[in-house]
Amino acid sequence: MSFDLIERIRLPFRKEKELYSSIKDITGFYPRDINLYKQALLHKSIGRKNEKGRPVNNERMEFLGDAILDAVVGDIVYRHFEGRREGFLTNARSKLVQRETLNNLAESMGLLNLVLSSGRGNSHNSYMGGNAFEALVGAIYLDRGYSACMRFMEEMVLGKYLSLDKMAYMEVNFKSKLIEWSQKNRVNMEYRLAKEGKDKDGNPIFDVVVLIEGMEAGKGHGFSKKESQQQASKMALSKLKEQPQFIDAVFKSKGKRTKMDEKPVVLVDDAIFENGGKTVEKKEKPQHQEAEEKDEFDLSDIKMPGKQSREDIISAAEEEAFGNVN
Repeated sequence: MSFDLIERIRLPFRKEKELYSSIKDITGFYPRDINLYKQALLHKSIGRKNEKGRPVNNERMEFLGDAILDAVVGDIVYRHFEGRREGFLTNARSKLVQRETLNNLAESMGLLNLVLSSGRGNSHNSYMGGNAFEALVGAIYLDRGYSACMRFMEEMVLGKYLSLDKMAYMEVNFKSKLIEWSQKNRVNMEYRLAKEGKDKDGNPIFDVVVLIEGMEAGKGHGFSKKESQQQASKMALSKLKEQPQFIDAVFKSKGKRTKMDEKPVVLVDDAIFENGGKTVEKKEKPQHQEAEEKDEFDLSDIKMPGKQSREDIISAAEEEAFGNVN
């Protein structure tokens, strides 16, 4: 008699049997300790507490799953893209574990439907699904170990829902792309927090504006500064691509600034880039990315006239990002 058949016979009452079956459909195997998965599916809005009065929800398991997911996806990406540079591997991993990807997975796999919540935080569901996915990975790790997490990602996620190659070559980091363009063209750029508050459900919200040479280029709204900056960056990239008059205004403003012998500076949160792109204090750097298909946000043909060719700019950017790494 197979192990799965034995577990089917020993399943408890009907409602829990349905949970066992749902977990099996999502992960590819039956749980050994169903309580781990129950906790992974318990959102903090339920407000449950244990006998000691401590909150019982999926936040701790989400923390564990986040770390395990980074390791598993890093392992997969490293083996799949043999010989690729560290910058490419980092980008590929980040695209697979970013919040939007995990949210979509949670919904596509039916995981979001299993999450127990008060229903008050629907506007914040962009976090709920991704958090539940990370918590699920944490539960799998505690229940069956690292190899089961690897099997889950390879067979059930990448095997059914995501294309590793397509994800790796897809440009999704609008912020990094905008920073890269600004550095290549020695253009000042700054993100400013325009508004910070909470929505009607008590979730934090942020409004961010991105300025290029002091002119508003895009606005973003989201549940985190990072999400807001991505939206603002996407709007700015579209503006640079579609409005030639804005490009003219940017370089005209840059010309006035440089005539006053000011050092070109790019401010991005806590990162400061100056003196031709050299870093004074740097907490974040743009990643070099390659596109499999034509990128609608490609700004490589938009640059300051004269002095450097497109090839020179790209060559200098790659040298700065990767040095002499083979």
